[in-house]
Amino acid sequence: MASTDMSAANAPGTRARVTLGILCFVYVLNFLDRQLISILAKPIQDGLQISDGQLGMITGFYFACFYCFIAIPVGWLADRTSRVGVLSVGCALWSAATAACGMVGSYGQLVVARMMVGIGEAGGVPPSYAIISDSFPKERRTTAMAIFNLGPPIGSALGVAFGASLAAAFSWRIPFYIIGAIGVVTALIVFLVVREPVRGQQDAAVPRADAQTVGFLATIGEFFSNPVLLMASLASGAGNFITYGLLNFTTLFLMREKGMALSDVAIWYALVVGIGMSAGIYASGRLVDRFARRSKTAYATIPAISLLLALPFFLAFAWAPTWQLALVFLCGPMFFNSFFLSATVTLVQGEVPPERRVISGALLLLVMNFIGLGLGPTYVGMASDFFRPTHGAHALQAAYYALAPMYVIGAALFLVLARQIRRSEWLQQGRPQ
Repeated sequence: MASTDMSAANAPGTRARVTLGILCFVYVLNFLDRQLISILAKPIQDGLQISDGQLGMITGFYFACFYCFIAIPVGWLADRTSRVGVLSVGCALWSAATAACGMVGSYGQLVVARMMVGIGEAGGVPPSYAIISDSFPKERRTTAMAIFNLGPPIGSALGVAFGASLAAAFSWRIPFYIIGAIGVVTALIVFLVVREPVRGQQDAAVPRADAQTVGFLATIGEFFSNPVLLMASLASGAGNFITYGLLNFTTLFLMREKGMALSDVAIWYALVVGIGMSAGIYASGRLVDRFARRSKTAYATIPAISLLLALPFFLAFAWAPTWQLALVFLCGPMFFNSFFLSATVTLVQGEVPPERRVISGALLLLVMNFIGLGLGPTYVGMASDFFRPTHGAHALQAAYYALAPMYVIGAALFLVLARQIRRSEWLQQGRPQ
């Protein structure tokens, strides 16, 4: 009975739920804008005459360089000013740059436009992490993060359905114009509706000596000198390497190697992405919230198990002789691949003081997305170009096989993280290691 009363007392209010809903929609647009080039890869390749390697660079390395590193000073600024203000400005900037992607006439112009999208999106996710952490109690935070992290699957699904349908009916440029305009309006809604929560209001009062006076470089140094935070960043980077390496070429793979039409992509692939990824992210949040009450190692062990479960489905997806069978097997990776996301974000947000949550989230994203978003698609695209002389039309399939070992590497890193978390718990309890 007492547990029920406590749960009711800690239940988030209407404003927190409205805030979460708006932030989730912003993340939908964030990821939709980010993935549009991957979703429309085939018509863009045909229109601008770019290779798989160039596609991998523009969806990976070029974008990530700006997205990851600019997030650090933006996170520092948001920790000291208005997180809502930084988020709304970032949303307006990346949306305008998305519209500009539809106006380009060459690969070089597309690179510049994508870099501007990356600059704007640097102000999107880290402030949202901190706003959610200060709006929801600790025991409900992973579930709230999981709901927020439904943005990528919903954004990908809408991008596939909406973008592919418009591209098939009109031109690949039209989706960029429409989605960019929606984003600018959404930025105004964020500024007018979302209120800035009090920093640390959902956390127990813990004395912190001069937390605000810690310098910029010192804050970065403290983050990377913490073995739990460092390993969480590296392990989630391996997870993102798989996720982006797979997602950024899936549409192209299904169309070019499995014979799927763009109109079929808009329906069936959109359903697999939307349902599979959403179910996996939400299930992971519920599982981690449940088992982390016993031990914080659940933040690492559950993602490790999920990656190992996803591997055979991924290999079957790459092997499948038809696009219909490939989509059936793809449901496995779509469900299991993102288990790590909400877990590591919640772990990092809980390990740092409230006044450092934005920059800590930005540092996590720096490592996670530079490894995953920056190197994953770049690796797959370059591998495809490498295998083309020997594998011809099945070069992307060979590149996917070359991606498979990262599942084992990622699982191993999460098991190392579990060990680091256990060691940290023992030190806090004064027990010998």
